[in-house]
Amino acid sequence: MSRETPTSTKVPTTATVSLRDERVGFLLVFLSALFWSFGGVIARFIQSGDAWTVVFWRASWATAFLLAFMLWRDGPQGMRTLFRTMGLPGIAVALCFATASTSFVVALGYTTVANILLMQAGVPLLSALLAWLLFRESVRLSTWIAIVAVISGVAIMVSDSFGGDISPIGDGLALLIAVAFSIATVITRRYAHVRMTPATCLGMFVAALFAATQTATFLVPASDMAFLFAFGAINLGLGLACFASGARLIPAAFAALLGTLETVLGPIWVWLIHAEIPSSRTIAGGAVIFVALLVHIGLEFKRQSQPARPGVTGMPSPN
Repeated sequence: MSRETPTSTKVPTTATVSLRDERVGFLLVFLSALFWSFGGVIARFIQSGDAWTVVFWRASWATAFLLAFMLWRDGPQGMRTLFRTMGLPGIAVALCFATASTSFVVALGYTTVANILLMQAGVPLLSALLAWLLFRESVRLSTWIAIVAVISGVAIMVSDSFGGDISPIGDGLALLIAVAFSIATVITRRYAHVRMTPATCLGMFVAALFAATQTATFLVPASDMAFLFAFGAINLGLGLACFASGARLIPAAFAALLGTLETVLGPIWVWLIHAEIPSSRTIAGGAVIFVALLVHIGLEFKRQSQPARPGVTGMPSPN
């Protein structure tokens, strides 16, 4: 992998990306979705009963991995430049990631993995709604229809809380994760110079620091530590590194489409390995959200007469 120039915000265009690089980009983005999809499975293996201990160690391992990745890719000076140039927008994105990552771990104690991941599928469309509300960015009719579908799907999923079948805390945290990622997406679109890797690294450090003030103990069994390493360094850190490296080489719509694999695969792994079955309303509401997203992405492909500029139109949803 060639090193990026951290002081530059220029992204390669489709004309400057070779076929080989594009294929590598597809593979890296696919691998990122694959790594992220195992988050729920890994979390269910962890025996520690204190969610804050899990947040601390997961965020700590993720921070260490991302620092090592940037040192390898950009060198010490380049890494310092990345952190220095991300500015206040980068700090805001970091806080969004800290909120989402922490909420994911806590939410697992109250709801199913499928409930969390399916609600996150609507992040690109919720981002469009926030961009319209905050900055009056134009929204096409097809996107409005998809946004309404996503809100309807979320309402169906949350309705489980009213019947007492699902904890309202779990649904609330799942929705908070989606909103946090949506805000991060809007900020990143608005401030194109915000770099994902240093912002996420800072977010994980903030999450670890906050969890350290909340946890009763840092001690975990050796078996748990192995899973916590995989949860932080591989599931979150390596997944992000693959996405950040690959998404810049392929059209944004393809990156978004490949990213939906996490939503599909995540609940399947948990079902196969831990026999965790989501409720009927989670499946119904999640299906509405997922179909709305796929239709929207399909219309984007059709609308664009040529491939979109490589890069990321929305943030990934590493949990």
